Amino acid sequence: MTTRQRKIWQAVLYEIGAVILVTPLVVWAFDHDLASSFWLSVVMSTIAVAWSYGFNSLFEAWESKQVVKGRNWQRRLVHSVGFEGGLALFFVPLIAWWLSVGWWVAFITDASLLLVFFVYSIVFTWLFDRVFGLPASAKSP
Repeated sequence: MTTRQRKIWQAVLYEIGAVILVTPLVVWAFDHDLASSFWLSVVMSTIAVAWSYGFNSLFEAWESKQVVKGRNWQRRLVHSVGFEGGLALFFVPLIAWWLSVGWWVAFITDASLLLVFFVYSIVFTWLFDRVFGLPASAKSP
């Protein structure tokens, strides 16, 4: 599998898993109907993919102009805060509107999903690597 194919498969499978994970959580936490919860998950997943592509493109353009090269922990922290903060700007109003909840509840929901996705990402990546093998960048020469 080429690097590009691997990235596409990883993104598609990750988002399918995300929808499968988030939908029942929304149904359970908000006593919301399955169809509406599913579509909320799909919309959030679509926003996440689009934001990831756009944000990472902007970040890499900014990064390429920096005098100091590499990705130390400070730069990774800026990246993570920027990415997740940007997602929150999309997700909090969407959650508030879609679920008819207040901004605080929507914010707490978004923060809770952030914690869920922290664990999900670790598990997903491990499983993906077990099934599809490590990418070339992670293999010993």
